Amino acid sequence: MEQYLQVGVISSTHGIKGEVKVFPTTDDPQRFKALKHVILDTGKQQIPLEIQGVKFFKQFVILKFKGIDNINDIEMHKGKPLLVTREDAVELEEDEYFIADLIGMKVVTEEEELGTLVDVIETGANEVYVVESTKYGEILIPAIYECILDVNLDTQIMTVHLLDGLIN
Repeated sequence: MEQYLQVGVISSTHGIKGEVKVFPTTDDPQRFKALKHVILDTGKQQIPLEIQGVKFFKQFVILKFKGIDNINDIEMHKGKPLLVTREDAVELEEDEYFIADLIGMKVVTEEEELGTLVDVIETGANEVYVVESTKYGEILIPAIYECILDVNLDTQIMTVHLLDGLIN
């Protein structure tokens, strides 16, 4: 399992005093209000940052970090992800999982191995799991109780039931 989870991506600067516009990659952008620390992943290093201020603008979160008071101090980090540790992650309900923990899982039915979960598509009604299968190609499985029988994070195996029409 991933040690860190992504909560947003710096999209641009906001003003000249070091604030940034962040595109949230979390289900609930309001969680930034309670978040005290994030980790900036520059690709070469991970920089811990303390959140000093949070505002909201359209689909973005405007963040101000302690000690970054100038646009020049943060501008080079546009496009970089903001991470949190698992300890700072939101509490999950029963049968909820972090997408990062699902990617790469082996997907099986009770009869055969289907392939590997490679992506999760978020739709209005429910998520859809994208499974890459050598036998069937790409399989789209809705994340509903009728289809997802078991998710075992320890063994990295998801057991599914394929409804009629999901594979050719």
